[in-house]
Amino acid sequence: VFPTKISTEQQSLMLVKRLLAVAVSCITYLRGIFPESAYGTRYMDDVCVKILREDKNCPGSTQLVKWMLGCYDALQKKYLNNYWIFLQTITECYHFKFKYTQNGPLLDFSSKNKRNDSTITCADTKKASILLIRKIYVLMQNLSPLPNDVCLTMKLFYYDEVTPPDYQPPGFKEGECEGMIFEGEPMYLNVGEVPTPFHMLKVKVTTEKQRMENVDTSILKHGETNVPLQVLRVDRDDPEAENQDVNVRAQMF
Repeated sequence: VFPTKISTEQQSLMLVKRLLAVAVSCITYLRGIFPESAYGTRYMDDVCVKILREDKNCPGSTQLVKWMLGCYDALQKKYLNNYWIFLQTITECYHFKFKYTQNGPLLDFSSKNKRNDSTITCADTKKASILLIRKIYVLMQNLSPLPNDVCLTMKLFYYDEVTPPDYQPPGFKEGECEGMIFEGEPMYLNVGEVPTPFHMLKVKVTTEKQRMENVDTSILKHGETNVPLQVLRVDRDDPEAENQDVNVRAQMF
């Protein structure tokens, strides 16, 4: 997963793609979305992870792999802003946010770390990546079981100022920016962020509060949302996104 150095944008892109694949694979594996046969085993240092693969006996995993390749296309073109995975309607939402820079890392991603002039080393990125995956494991183990008839959907949001109006990555079609409807009260979790000299990946989770069990409160999102708890929108859920021109542009088909 980890290159020996991250001195070029291509090396950084490859790492972000691999990390996204590991995170999505861990989520679907630990939430029991696909059978064991749909996964291979890999290691991130001493962390054993499951990697989703195309399985002729599991059409769902094959389809998700194809959607991931579509995400890679948008990521490589620097169009992809947000990548959302929804479970049920809506029981859980996994939110991957991307930033790109050619002028060094943007470490004030959450407006808490004012270290824009610091140099991101490969060791920093590796440490943050392993921590992110470990926290995903901890979170998945503390979420209540999903229903047997769980449904997985996916949407992409783009940076509109750089994305062609007619662009859609392979496997996706034009979508609408409707809100996410939770049956109960949503709880927001900041899982982690991984910086490289060229990219920033941040992962957040929203789930129904009553489905939580023993999650460490230190990873809870601080502050209150100014939107009714039953309806969340990408341009309101994240304070950073309020000043960005971003809309849903694609959903899978």
